[in-house]
Amino acid sequence: MSTRPVLVIGDKNLSSWSLRPWLVLRHFGVDFEELRLPLDTPEFHARVGQYSPSGRVPALHHGDLLVWDSLAICEYVNETWLDGAGWPHERAARALARSVSAEMHSGFADLRRHLPMNCRKRLHDFVPPAEAQRDIARVAAIWRECRARSAGQGDFLFGRFGIADAMYAPVALRFVSYGVTVGPVERAWMDAVLALPALREWLSGADAEAAAPA
Repeated sequence: MSTRPVLVIGDKNLSSWSLRPWLVLRHFGVDFEELRLPLDTPEFHARVGQYSPSGRVPALHHGDLLVWDSLAICEYVNETWLDGAGWPHERAARALARSVSAEMHSGFADLRRHLPMNCRKRLHDFVPPAEAQRDIARVAAIWRECRARSAGQGDFLFGRFGIADAMYAPVALRFVSYGVTVGPVERAWMDAVLALPALREWLSGADAEAAAPA
């Protein structure tokens, strides 16, 4: 299948789910087309059904194939273009990476509710409610566990950048936006993710959205 893939996304400032597969595609140098639908607009509601049966983004179109879930898209990208590089090579580490990615995919509802992604937001006196604090503590524990396991192998959760890092990248952006304090291990991982050229490109796109005429 040689058709150039098309990734349908929402706003770069707000769409955490869009960021995850976008970051995997861009970081690994996969050639793809980006189609952005601005969230919560008449345009979005009028057009999203053309691209996603769930009515949500992201969605990946590759030839006749449609994949419309963030983690499923990452898995498809991994199998189609990355030769498995999106997950750790070692079996136990790969199982752990999939576990923490699935936990991110299905959990942390209070974190999402109280700290929605907004790349351009900066708060300095925000105090998350107790239920969000529990999610923050769990995320921090996951990052510490993964980094302890991969100590000396690289700067990311399992040494080199992979799908697990992409799944948690929007959380790093949330922590920056809401001024969440983390420990040195977590901060080092966040710094590595925030320094990725692909993530910097995403953030530049988020800034460009604000500058674009309405």
